Amino acid sequence: MGIRKSLRVTAIALTAVSVSLTAACGGTGSSGSGGGETLTVYSADGLGTWYKGQFDKFTKDTGINVNVVEAGSGEVVSRVEKEQSNPQADLLVTLPPFIQKADKSGLLQPSGVDTAGIPADQVGPGGNYLPIVDNALSFIANPGAQPQPATWDDLLKPEYKDKLQYSTPGQAGDGTAVLVLLQHLLGKPGALEYLAKLQANNVGPSSSTGKLQPKVSNGELLVANGDVQMNLGSIKDEGSKFAIFIPTAADGTKTTVSLPYVAGVTKGAPHADAAKKLLAYLVTEDVQKTVAPQALGMPVLESLVNPSESAVEPNTPAAVLKGVTVWVPDWDAVLTDLDADVAAYQKATGS
Repeated sequence: MGIRKSLRVTAIALTAVSVSLTAACGGTGSSGSGGGETLTVYSADGLGTWYKGQFDKFTKDTGINVNVVEAGSGEVVSRVEKEQSNPQADLLVTLPPFIQKADKSGLLQPSGVDTAGIPADQVGPGGNYLPIVDNALSFIANPGAQPQPATWDDLLKPEYKDKLQYSTPGQAGDGTAVLVLLQHLLGKPGALEYLAKLQANNVGPSSSTGKLQPKVSNGELLVANGDVQMNLGSIKDEGSKFAIFIPTAADGTKTTVSLPYVAGVTKGAPHADAAKKLLAYLVTEDVQKTVAPQALGMPVLESLVNPSESAVEPNTPAAVLKGVTVWVPDWDAVLTDLDADVAAYQKATGS
């Protein structure tokens, strides 16, 4: 159902940087400081800390302010679609397959950004979208879960009843990735059979994966899904108390799915030129060098991937993904079947 590919995961020394961002989750929010032009970014949640530092520098360099609205991956696309008669967003950042859905729905325009050095299979037709931070699906467990879950079968254990939650496929990027990965590992019927069993433990739907992190940290939940970048960022910035893991399959292997943050300039963007400048800025070498230490993700420029690096620092993407195959799906194929797959998932789980 997709392209099987292992991504090289290398160790990158990380430094702690403490910054914060107030996201206007309920609306487009107030304009930035400086009194200049203000562009609006609708983004899947998880990059707030990194945005703060990079957008402040962008504003200083260009005089263009940046306003951020964070929500779930599907929610930000839905919002752009609903606002087509009166566009509010200039730049859309979300996870696959939602960025592909936005493009096929005519919600994006050519960015004109030079994508040299970025893997071609992650760049949309005409440069309509491109990755800005590489990432992968993960799971998190509260320290109180003893023994700590390690396998997919562990998640089915009765001790996790009403103590496990994963974001909803079709609404959240990470939740959709759970379904896609299980289809890859078990086949579509096997994935539905597994998720039907898992439903006995599942608390219920969640449109945003980020909202599950504090629940696992405080013990309200014992297990949830997440992604490597967001989970590492939560540990560093918020002091979250959970362990990050990739479930092991029955054959002893660990596989996860690539989930980059992908950005595109919206159709009818009120500040299209400014949005194009911002997107070009985010994939410059200087900014991409900050992805590991500040965003706790992986840079998208191939020149910054160092296969000779051998040391693996703790609490880094390389540490989490050591010994893990990172699979890159054919997201266009995923999108083609997504509505039917989500409907089948809802029927199987009764959700």
